[in-house]
Amino acid sequence: MPSVSYYMELVEQAWKLSDDARELAKKAKAENRELTIQETLDKVFLPSGLVDIEKTRANSGSPPKVFLKSPYGLQFRTEYKDWIPFRHGDVQFDD
Repeated sequence: MPSVSYYMELVEQAWKLSDDARELAKKAKAENRELTIQETLDKVFLPSGLVDIEKTRANSGSPPKVFLKSPYGLQFRTEYKDWIPFRHGDVQFDD
């Protein structure tokens, strides 16, 4: 079974994507334009290679969710217009 540090690394990957999406939103705001969800997907999430595309297509919903290949993902918070990590799968630590 994976260790706690393994899962922490996966959480860190999700937070990095969240931070990268936030930076892209700041750039769009500085350009006086609204960042679309599709633009975030195309420029941040999909190029990362971490997105489970099929699971995301099948389960995205509203507000949108992006499922990573790990037990984690990102969910769009409409009220803040940002993305935060969430856990969608089981984690099992070494004893």
